[in-house]
Amino acid sequence: MAIDWVHAWPTALAAFLASIVEFVEALTIVLAVGATRGWQNALAGAAGALAVLLAIVLLFGPLLTRIPLRDVQLVVGGLLLLFGMRWLRKAILRSAGVIALHDEDEAYGKQAAALGTGGGGRLRWDAVAVTTAFKITMLEGLEVVFIVVAVGAGGAGLLVPASLGALGALIVVVALGVALHRPLSMVPENTLKFTVGVLLSAFGAFWVGEGIGLDWPGGDWAVAALTAGFLGLSVLAVPTCRRRAAALRPLPNL
Repeated sequence: MAIDWVHAWPTALAAFLASIVEFVEALTIVLAVGATRGWQNALAGAAGALAVLLAIVLLFGPLLTRIPLRDVQLVVGGLLLLFGMRWLRKAILRSAGVIALHDEDEAYGKQAAALGTGGGGRLRWDAVAVTTAFKITMLEGLEVVFIVVAVGAGGAGLLVPASLGALGALIVVVALGVALHRPLSMVPENTLKFTVGVLLSAFGAFWVGEGIGLDWPGGDWAVAALTAGFLGLSVLAVPTCRRRAAALRPLPNL
């Protein structure tokens, strides 16, 4: 089936950006496992998790085609909206300085220190290392699978572009990880989460509207208007949250 990229590219982009965030977090821990307990164990655990995730996509992706499209759009759109709003809330609070930014270097150091105490670096087969790499890849990968399935459920033929977007993100992150052998701390993670939160919220709102039979002005182009709306409100929310946090902060003792 030919893919209409005029309408499919926003789906692929949303899946790509969201997947990069999750893959970077997984790569940080996998690199720590490889550096401290052996690359064979780290790669075995990560590869096992990716195989399980691929099986989940192949199993549940086609099942969506058997459900009426409006039902899928309403349920998945609602979940996607909640998912995007959760990311967007955290990104706004981080941008406002209310909660700390996520530091991949710090996460790498903590995981490396924890694994380094296990004394399993010389073992050819290290169950702790394999399990750690498997669990983090599985945890972050499940979120990627959810995003791919949810974004791909928005219309006929969108599952393939969403999957290609996630696959592209995986290739980019793995290539950078192989080249750099360190956490991708240069990736502006909070900016990515801010952007992805806006996109997922816009897609979710659009598909909820489709699911309840709303006739969006402009058809699929309404996604662009929703994206602009969520982005504008989110940008305005950052200084508001910053002022609110400053007002609630206790005064220093004089």
